[in-house]
Amino acid sequence: MLEKTNPDNVTEHELSEIRALIEKRSGILFDTSRERFFSTRVREHMSAKRLAHGTDLLRVMKSSNVEYDSLLERLLTQETSFFRYPDVHAALERKVLPEMHMKKFWENPRSLRIWSAGCATGEEPYSIAMSICETLEFAEAWNIHILATDISRQALQAAERGVYSRRELGPQDPALIEQYFAKLGDQFMVKPKIRNMVTFAPMNLAQVVYMGRFDCIFCMNVLIYFSDERRAALIQRFYEYLEPGGYLFLGHAESIAKTGVQFDPIVHGDSIYYQKPGSGTPKRSATVAGGEGAR
Repeated sequence: MLEKTNPDNVTEHELSEIRALIEKRSGILFDTSRERFFSTRVREHMSAKRLAHGTDLLRVMKSSNVEYDSLLERLLTQETSFFRYPDVHAALERKVLPEMHMKKFWENPRSLRIWSAGCATGEEPYSIAMSICETLEFAEAWNIHILATDISRQALQAAERGVYSRRELGPQDPALIEQYFAKLGDQFMVKPKIRNMVTFAPMNLAQVVYMGRFDCIFCMNVLIYFSDERRAALIQRFYEYLEPGGYLFLGHAESIAKTGVQFDPIVHGDSIYYQKPGSGTPKRSATVAGGEGAR
């Protein structure tokens, strides 16, 4: 007979052990600001799995990657949307991509590599792909590769599927939806034109994997889940992975302050993004671009 589950049968010490195990494996830190969220989700997971004690949860997490991933999926919040930060896409379309076009105009073939680190269910990389198609002349003549990675395999499965409800598409221009999505019953599927620009792959950002150089890296609302030490190490890796003159985009609540990495900050509307010096880029402390072209 199964022992009746009781969500209170997880102690603070066991919660700390679970938290430490997750940070060790994934780099994700559930600090004191998320303590209530963390303990609630752990207890929900124990009830769903019919685990009577915190020690039982720790045992199955340590013995099974599937069970570990199962809890992590419950703890990760996949909050995202298409064109979530309009100022970021305004900067991409009105400054970054035109600059890349000029820089690579005489290259044969012209190539563009972008990394969406922490892509969740795919809205971010598909939005980037749409911005590229809307901005670059003859985008089909370029070799465009958007690498989209996430630690959540469940989120990646949804991203690979590329099917969204009308509500998930948000307040987009109907003409944009018609151009880049195909109607599938009462849902919308990403058309091959932008789907083929994106490659999805599972990745744990706490593990160092070199994938070559990128022109742009998007890591939006991911660094908030890491300790200061891991955050600084990841920013340093982004710096190394970027081409000279390449760009880093972070979430609104994130910055490179205190990391010691020498990016040049650029302000555009409500967003700040960062350029790696080099390739003839002028040194600057901050460039205000918000008045010109901010949406």
